Amino acid sequence: MKKSMKNHHKAIVLTALGVVMLELAALFLRQHGVAVFDPQGPVAHKERGLIFFALLLSLVIVVPVFALTFGIAWKYRASNTKTKYNPELDGNRLAETIWWLVPTALIVILSVVTWVSTHELDPYKPLNSSTKPITVQVVALNWKWLFIYPEQEIATVNTLQFPEKTPINFEITSDATMNSFWIPQLGGQVYAMSGMSTRLHLMASKTGSYNGASANISGEGFSGMKFVATSSSRSDFDSWVHSVKHSPNQLDHHSYETLAKPSKNNPPAYYSLQEKDLYNQIVMKYMMPHEDGHMHLEAE
Repeated sequence: MKKSMKNHHKAIVLTALGVVMLELAALFLRQHGVAVFDPQGPVAHKERGLIFFALLLSLVIVVPVFALTFGIAWKYRASNTKTKYNPELDGNRLAETIWWLVPTALIVILSVVTWVSTHELDPYKPLNSSTKPITVQVVALNWKWLFIYPEQEIATVNTLQFPEKTPINFEITSDATMNSFWIPQLGGQVYAMSGMSTRLHLMASKTGSYNGASANISGEGFSGMKFVATSSSRSDFDSWVHSVKHSPNQLDHHSYETLAKPSKNNPPAYYSLQEKDLYNQIVMKYMMPHEDGHMHLEAE
């Protein structure tokens, strides 16, 4: 009897400890925040909803499985001599129907949701908005991000700015190893690959500053590939463009070759763009190697 009571108290203590740990984890996440759970744009909002939906749907299986695991382990413990032991029990149609029908239904639901959301959240799909979008060309370098604004004729390194409630059409490539462009609070990541141009459409719902980073390990300077994406008012964006456009730093073929050399933990830098077709030349240079085997930019 004493041993049974002791085991019962132990189970209660372990359950209470588990609840406390879950509450502490929830409190930590609430105070420190998780970027993907704090969306600041329409794409990120839909992605968060999809994550929560898949999580809750998974709990329909996970919670009963863990509850049954602990329940069966407790009921059929060695010290419980009152429980009937029936190793030949077989063919329970109700149980078999439940453990086949429920997972099958969940898989069907997840399949439909995945099909719909995959097309709805296609990164190549432009966002619906009455506001004219802006184009930002992204080049992943070792180990920094180059942002080219072809319409505004400016470029920046490790800093990005755009107007709020305005679609941003990102064109993404790499002039180094494969990388991954990611602003968690605005949307999912898209890979940057040399010789290719991928696309991503994002928009910020309000003004603010959002951390961006590389989501793909790309070498010793990977940890320093961070940038800040700033969503501002249209007037502030126009003023920012004007100031960058009059920067003494100019980005042309020669200055780009210097910029593209590997470097770590680069501070933000600003350039007036001298070559509007720079991005396309970066993409195409991997498709047109010179006879000596070296690849470099060449003016058209």
